[in-house]
Amino acid sequence: MRDRRLALVPALLALGACQSAPPLTPAQSAARHPADARLATLYDRSCRACHTSADSGAPLSGDRTQWDARWAKGQAVLLQNAVAGYNRMPAGGQCATCTADDYAALIRFMADRTD
Repeated sequence: MRDRRLALVPALLALGACQSAPPLTPAQSAARHPADARLATLYDRSCRACHTSADSGAPLSGDRTQWDARWAKGQAVLLQNAVAGYNRMPAGGQCATCTADDYAALIRFMADRTD
């Protein structure tokens, strides 16, 4: 009987690893910043206000539960949405100086896909 219970341990550990992380709170989201100083400045000026406020309708920065479906559409779609605007997000995401590479890096950061 004891051997059977021990055999279940790896299976239970594997199931636990499959669970997604709990959603971030706005405070947890607000505490995040890109490691790159230039990107952090762009993020603070253009992205942070909406992507750390649950009331804005924007997916919270770093909250994979809110970004997964968007990320599944592909990075090209997310980049196009940032440049052209999408729903309540204005064209360019309020970043007049962002390049396509900046947008891509900021999207990866907010979607928590920096690895």
